[in-house]
Amino acid sequence: MKKCEWCQDGGLLEKYHDTEWGIPCHSDRMLYEYLMLESLSAGLSWILMLRKRDIFRACFADFDYEKVALFTEDDVNRIMAYPGMIKSRRKIEAIIINASKFIRIQQEFGSFDNYLWHFSEGQTHIYQLHLDGELLTRNELSDVIAKDLKKRGFRFLGSILIYSYLQAVGVINGHELDCWMFEKIRGKII
Repeated sequence: MKKCEWCQDGGLLEKYHDTEWGIPCHSDRMLYEYLMLESLSAGLSWILMLRKRDIFRACFADFDYEKVALFTEDDVNRIMAYPGMIKSRRKIEAIIINASKFIRIQQEFGSFDNYLWHFSEGQTHIYQLHLDGELLTRNELSDVIAKDLKKRGFRFLGSILIYSYLQAVGVINGHELDCWMFEKIRGKII
């Protein structure tokens, strides 16, 4: 069975590809986790994020955004001291700030899921440029969402990270055309 080239490590990346990446996600808890993993990944590799995922879950209350929003300076210090944690105070503080912003979006839209998927009218998108073989790292949709999140006070989430996030949660079908997951997910051609 053909798969995306980037995932063929026979391990963690492949499992992530086969069971999570690109499958439309509508769980607010998972949408928060994926968004925060993208935030943590700024300047780092995705395989590192997957390897440290259990550490991140331990540090950030299993990505329970309601708990994370209440974290204090003591929690920041606890997380900074946690073995194996990425030692970036700014990223850790961003996760906490982003939790409260996430909750505000839920209050405004009923759920983060409603907020996120309204940008694509509830549909997975396939971009014609992708079909034509171009490798995209951002686009108009990721620009719009990143700008809106920044306006709402989110940190460490620019257009390139948001594009990656949209692929991860299935808003954009970024699977290679001959990958078995591309056909499974499909989507609306834009």
